[in-house]
Amino acid sequence: MGKAAKEQLNRALSEHLNTIHETLQILDQTPASSLKKVSWNDVVQMGEQVSKQATTVAEVSMLGVYQMDELECFTLEKPLEVKVLEENMAAYFNMLQGFLLLSHGSSVGAGSTLSTCIYASIKQVVDSSFMLLKEAVSSYGSHDKAQQLSIPQLVGTVWNVCSALKKTPSTNVMAIGRAMTQVAVSIKDVLREMKELKPASFDLADEASDKVDIKAEQKPDDDNDSFNGDLGNDLSPEEMKIANLTTSVVSETLAFIKELIRSIASFLKQESVDGCAISTDSLEKLLVLSQGIGVQIDELGACLYPPQEISAIKAALEKISSITCETELELGNLKGSSNDFVTACTGLRNSLKQLESELGCLGTSNLVPEMENLALSN
Repeated sequence: MGKAAKEQLNRALSEHLNTIHETLQILDQTPASSLKKVSWNDVVQMGEQVSKQATTVAEVSMLGVYQMDELECFTLEKPLEVKVLEENMAAYFNMLQGFLLLSHGSSVGAGSTLSTCIYASIKQVVDSSFMLLKEAVSSYGSHDKAQQLSIPQLVGTVWNVCSALKKTPSTNVMAIGRAMTQVAVSIKDVLREMKELKPASFDLADEASDKVDIKAEQKPDDDNDSFNGDLGNDLSPEEMKIANLTTSVVSETLAFIKELIRSIASFLKQESVDGCAISTDSLEKLLVLSQGIGVQIDELGACLYPPQEISAIKAALEKISSITCETELELGNLKGSSNDFVTACTGLRNSLKQLESELGCLGTSNLVPEMENLALSN
């Protein structure tokens, strides 16, 4: 392709990119509540049109490549072909801008969680579109086989992200529920790791100790990689008891989060039947509380490996207990507390009390040895 035609296409592309960047800045602003809310289905349908236009742009771009391949001594510019690509680029960007404005309208009344989901989805469409159009301009009239092959792949990416719009949450309730599900998945992972903790075998422990002494003499500068396989397999009977009780707490916490998610899901049915929107602030608060519990569960999991951090475990239990009460109160204010949720709360509280009781006894029994060690060190 001639230099003038290349510059013409790049100039047009740059102008379109700047326009889209300016439109994206609008999406950072919260839409006025007085605006009419756009249905997410309208956004999905516009996304389908964007993906179809992506195919058209690719076809025009590839047409220029094939025609260039047929002319070994190509020296003349093809102004008509360049104009066709320009027109298709303009149509694509106009459609993309309309897609962005519709997306902005769909975020009317959206809380921070739903807004984040919407923005992430549309940003994927924009980014994949930019990559496609930049490559279309770059490869137009090129003999580079790699560039020729990249165009269909980039079109496929645009189709995938546009299709994924169907899975984007369209309401605050759906967005909050999905975010809470991620918390539940994280807690489930911690629970699985806790169940893998094993008590130490005294015979094996002595044998392992002898081996460690020998290795220490032979390879004093060795890494600690050899110890990784034994991590969590050397708990004392007392530590194992704490681990089992903590595992029970985590299991009950998972049940608690699952019932909370079911309660949130019931709001979706309530909205569709009554047409009454659930308080966004309350939903966001419930999510923050559940995420706070998730953080404490991670802390508990980290504290169980020897030497166990008893004070940190106690602190985590106190926070979980406090968050549980807050969650129960907030859900009650929304009139979303079910019998199953109340049962889950009771189960969690009982498991917390059992572990707290065991930790209290452990703290008393360890007090004298700790004082003796302190006296000896002095």
